[in-house]
Amino acid sequence: MTLHPLGDSAVVVHVGREISRETARMVQALAEELRAVRLPGLTDVVPAFASVALFFDEVGRVDVAGLEAEVAPRVARLAQRGGRLDSRQVEIPVVYGGAEGADLEEVARRTGLAPAEVIARHAGAEYFVNAIGFTPGFPYLGGLPAELATPRRATPRPRVPAGAVGIGGSQTGVYPLESPGGWNLIGRTPLRLFDGRRSEPALLRAGDLVRFRPVPSAEWESADGTGAAPNGHTPGGIEVVRPGMYTTVQDLGRRGFRSGGVPVGGAADAWALRVANLLVGNEEGAAGLEFTLVGPELRFREDLWVALAGAEFADVPSGRPWRVRAGETLRFGEARCGCRGYLAVAGGIDVPEILGSRSTLMRAGMGGGHGRALAAGDRVAVARGRTPGPGQWQVDPRVLSVHRDPAVVRVVRGAEASEFPSDAWGTEFTVSRQSDRMGVRLEGPALVRQKGAELISTPVAPGTVQVPPDGHPILLLAEAQTIGGYPQWAHVITVDLPRVAQLRPGESVRFQEVSLAEARELWTARQRSLALLREGLKGKWS
Repeated sequence: MTLHPLGDSAVVVHVGREISRETARMVQALAEELRAVRLPGLTDVVPAFASVALFFDEVGRVDVAGLEAEVAPRVARLAQRGGRLDSRQVEIPVVYGGAEGADLEEVARRTGLAPAEVIARHAGAEYFVNAIGFTPGFPYLGGLPAELATPRRATPRPRVPAGAVGIGGSQTGVYPLESPGGWNLIGRTPLRLFDGRRSEPALLRAGDLVRFRPVPSAEWESADGTGAAPNGHTPGGIEVVRPGMYTTVQDLGRRGFRSGGVPVGGAADAWALRVANLLVGNEEGAAGLEFTLVGPELRFREDLWVALAGAEFADVPSGRPWRVRAGETLRFGEARCGCRGYLAVAGGIDVPEILGSRSTLMRAGMGGGHGRALAAGDRVAVARGRTPGPGQWQVDPRVLSVHRDPAVVRVVRGAEASEFPSDAWGTEFTVSRQSDRMGVRLEGPALVRQKGAELISTPVAPGTVQVPPDGHPILLLAEAQTIGGYPQWAHVITVDLPRVAQLRPGESVRFQEVSLAEARELWTARQRSLALLREGLKGKWS
């Protein structure tokens, strides 16, 4: 067993060096034990193929030596009894071939089997769920018969429907959500593998045993997989005249669902949203609007107090509350500094909570009231807000996000940092246009991995800096997948994640290594700043 930090607020426990059912059982049993222990501040336990990640609510909770003393005896006991686990048996009905399995004939041709034999062997095997990740609810299934292994398609499909059953190399799996994909599609299930409206959103859990059952196409039952609410006409509130660029409803995200492949999500710059909410008398985690580079045009249907933080816009003040009257239109235009703006409204954006959050997660088609970015004609409701006291106030600009080019982002070493040149820390990278809420792609000199074996996918988190085979790092953001297989070079410390969220395409960034102790001190100082802001605003709203 080995432990290593995953940034400054999580730890990964490695319990094996191979992908096998025995290792997976050990992983799942350990994850169940650690959930039951309820370590102080533990928010998420995420099992992967041969490791378990422990996520904490505060930076200071990460004590590798203390956690090793807590975890090591449990691993030893589980190893002695073989990591036994009570696995659920799950049957998945599948309509094979035809319109639902367009690649069945091609799989048959490549394997030298008749289509009926491909179906029989695929449905005759028992599969083990090694992990859930990549996208919400996606099961990594072990146990595909070797004779069914088929190379992935040369050209991935831009759109694979939810429920599609596919084979990719030596793996099989089910796409829980509509997404691009390069696996060979042999069938489709009417079961909904992920639904954010369920108390347990992912149908499958790591450790489950799965069998596929062929069914006739007559049994197919279509299901609406969007999870989106209809675009009704909300009285009052705010109407979207022009949506700007990627305007979504966001709060501080979802906690406790990473084991089902659900990212934390929420505001990419959580600090900016917190500040904006405090300025209008809201709780820090109230839902607001996030927009990227180009802000929206909004028509107000009622009098509302608002505040802007994050990116700066020429004609809209930031760092203070102001009142927008019913009938007025607020236009943001292009950001002149920073990447993402956050508009808080007194009372907060009032859309239904899904898995404890109002945040929009477009990949899962859930949250935000529409399950997507806002569009022209949408209306969003606003909850009843507080009333400001007399006088005007504005926060010290030093409290707001600071944008510099080139940006210096502080990191702690990643699990595979020693496998890259030691002088790579001084490299200056450029932010690619191929960046989004999942991650920031960086261009510049390629980082060449000097040594190291093939990696088993392990948990990742916002802030993880992965290096794919082309050597160009990907810095994961709020909607990062929960498990990744690329080498982890570094991890951005918690206090600098807002700085990363404000990087614009074309800007430069370089990394500065700090220790876990320094990361803890910086986080403590940031918490003090937030406490001072709360105290300074006390009594401003009634």
